[in-house]
Amino acid sequence: MTEENKDVANEEQQPQAVLQIQRIYVKDVSFEAPNLPHIFNQEWKPRLGFDLSTETVKLGDDLYEVCLNISVETTLEDSGDVAFICEVKQAGVFTISGLEEMQMAHCLTSQCPNMLFPYARELVSNLVNRGTFPALNLSPVNFDALFVEYLQRQEQQAQEAGEQTVN
Repeated sequence: MTEENKDVANEEQQPQAVLQIQRIYVKDVSFEAPNLPHIFNQEWKPRLGFDLSTETVKLGDDLYEVCLNISVETTLEDSGDVAFICEVKQAGVFTISGLEEMQMAHCLTSQCPNMLFPYARELVSNLVNRGTFPALNLSPVNFDALFVEYLQRQEQQAQEAGEQTVN
């Protein structure tokens, strides 16, 4: 077998990596402005609280639902009154195959949420705008950095657990 034939044979044996978007949709949305209209009589010095998380559900062979959960709560610094609470669950169904375990974890917790984020960001912005509050444009999120932080926390917890069993 020549080198060229060996390379072709190896390529045929290795499964091709596949990541395809099947569908992107809003799974849940909530916007509350409990202190309207009197909140507009106060000086606008907002304090923004932002939470972000993801959920993954395996739907079938090579089929996954990834849900990006965003929660934004804005209060006024002086009074502490809640201006608005906006919660969005932006989801998508993805076909993913041909990946090793670590690659799959990265795909589900970084690449898929990265694809969903622009949709969620636009939805949050539109909801805040419809509440007649000043524009809110969420900053981009580095999901790769969040994935690395997650891996580091897992490694640290594993080390701590190992140290505790030795003691």
